[in-house]
Parts: sequence; C-alpha cells; structure tokens
Amino acid sequence: MTSLPAGFRAHVSNIGIKDDTDDFVVIAAEQPCAAAAVFTRSRFSGPSVVLSRDHVADGVLQAFVVISKNANVATGDDGLADAEEVVQGVAAAIGCASGDVLIASTGVIGRRYPMDKVRAHLAHLAGRFDGTEAEPAARGIMTTDTFAKVASASVGEATVVGIAKGVGMIEPDMATLIALFLTDASVEVGVLDAMFRRVMDHTLNAVSVDTDTSTSDTAAIMASGVAGRVGVLELESALDSVALSLTRQIARDGEGATKLLTVTVDGARDEHQAKRVAKAIVNSPLVKTAVHGADPNWGRVAMAIGKCSDDTDILQDRVVIRFGGQELYPRPVGDDDLAALTKYLAGDDVLIHVSLGIGSAASTVYGCDLSDGYVRINADYTT
Repeated sequence: MTSLPAGFRAHVSNIGIKDDTDDFVVIAAEQPCAAAAVFTRSRFSGPSVVLSRDHVADGVLQAFVVISKNANVATGDDGLADAEEVVQGVAAAIGCASGDVLIASTGVIGRRYPMDKVRAHLAHLAGRFDGTEAEPAARGIMTTDTFAKVASASVGEATVVGIAKGVGMIEPDMATLIALFLTDASVEVGVLDAMFRRVMDHTLNAVSVDTDTSTSDTAAIMASGVAGRVGVLELESALDSVALSLTRQIARDGEGATKLLTVTVDGARDEHQAKRVAKAIVNSPLVKTAVHGADPNWGRVAMAIGKCSDDTDILQDRVVIRFGGQELYPRPVGDDDLAALTKYLAGDDVLIHVSLGIGSAASTVYGCDLSDGYVRINADYTT
C-alpha cells in the first residue's frame, strides 16, 4: 500500500450513488497548502469545474472532495447550488474556508447529486479522516476503471503521490480525467503552478483513448510543506515520474483496451507539430483497430500523418515510419517484414516511431487499441 504524504488524511465512503462501490472521497490537509490545478476547456464544464477554478485561483487549498458515478454536469443552477453545498459541508467538517476546497465529479452527465444522501453523510463527516493510504481513495474515484491507479516517488525527505481515474471520454484539452497529486515538500505557489502545468502538458495531457474531451477534467496538486524544502528540479522530476506512470496506467486501462499504444514523433519543426502528428496517429480508428488485430497494415500510419494537411513542411520523402525498432518506410517492405510486424503487434505494448525530417523537436503521446469491448461498454453505460 502507498502511504499519503505527511500532513494529509483521507475519508472514503459509499453514500449510495451506486450500492456496491465507494463513491465519496475527501483528502484533507492539516493546514492550508500551496496548490495548483488545470481543468477542461469544455463549453459544457460542470459546476465542480466552475467552482474549483475559482477556489484554486489564489494558489491555496486544504481539501479535495470527489463524488464519483455522478458528473453533476448540465444540471443548471440547481447543480451549482448542490456543488456549493457539498463544498461547504466538507469545509465545515475539517474547519477550513469553503474557498479552500476543490470539488471534482465524474460519472453520468445530466443528473443531479442525490442530495438527501449527500446531506446525510456530510452531517456526520467531522472527525472521520483516518485514512492514511492512497489506494482506497483511488478506488473511490473510479467509474469504469478496472483497477485503482496510484503512483509515488521520493524526493529527498519528501514524497509525491498521485491517484487518477479515467478510461473513457478521454482526449484531454488543458487537463485530463480526475488526477490528484499530493506532496509534503515545501514549494512556493508560483513555482508549483508553473511546474505542474509543464508536467501535465507532456504527461496526462498527452493521453487519448477515444478523442472525446470530458466535461469534468480536473488535475490538481497540494503541497503540505511538512517535509521541508527539496530541490525544485528534483521535485519536478519526481512529479513527472508519478504523472507519467498514471498516464500509462490510464492508457493501458482504456475502455475495452488490450494493448498500450505509445506514439513518438521526432524531427519536427516544434513540439506542437510533433504532438499534433502523434495525436493524429494515436487517435486514428484505423490505426487503433490494426493494432488490436495485429494486422500489419502500417500504411494506416502514413495515412494518419497525411491528414495533417496544414503542415505543408511535412514531405513524405523525408518521413521515416517504425514500429518498435523495425523500419517500414521508406524502405521496401517484403513478406518477412510483414510477418515480423504481425508478431510485434501481437504483444501488449506497441511503439510507433515517426521521424519527420524537419527539425529537432519531439513529443510522445499515449493511447490504446480499439476493440469491440469499447463499443459494448459505452453502448450500455447508463443501462
């Protein structure tokens, strides 16, 4: 089990949104913490995102609260009032200002919280923060995830711990899913915010399962400072390690997924171009289904690159396409090559590596194959 960093305690419970799993999680600090967060850019952002953007704007938080199995999105003023009531109840239970509580929600869109059940639980929440391990909290925020996603790293006397949920409706735009990070390192708010945004951009913001951006994406961090100062570069490296682990866990657990798909594009004009091309590949249904079926149809990668038609500096005679360490373009491809590719694609991890031959920038993104399981899960999601 993974211990929470010093200065944090958790409460995990089932409040009855679904009968058989935990659906209410609070992680609280002993005192106000330096904090940072990024959120979805969806035009249908839920009340949780609206409130939390405002609450973290000053760089201070003392608690995260997550309600899972219900997104509380597209619920109007009533949904906003419900979210405010949850925040106020959590704040009262831990003795902090309501503006120091970040709320996140995940689950079915278009349904309000069952407030009678929420109020009954909030009324007895005080004094129930005895959780010291990350795994119960990670399970409590799950929806269709098949396993709890937890990662940790040490940095000097401090630790960084992260939990995340999400396996579908994943094509992040600014942040992704619900991902919560904790550290007992001491760090200034401005430094933490800049660090967090850098790390999120090339880890959790580089994962895609199905090209759909959630209405509720929230990624946030609190730093209690209990363990004292550590090197800023070392702290960022530890945070990066934790976030990358969660990114890969999310991609591997994509709804219906059987393989982890990693796409690296280098030799690009700039990082934006590299990421754009990599996302075109990892998001292609034809690429994803070929990977799923171990079909050696590598030409689908060429197709996906070609879709980036606004990038007029991409010239096909400069491009190199590889699967794992096997180069497939521009060299001639024979039957032995296709047999080797089929064998490679039968594995659990598939790397597609594209060099554009333009510049020196690179980007790596993460995704998964596309199976009939994805269709079944989402065809039956609310029923």
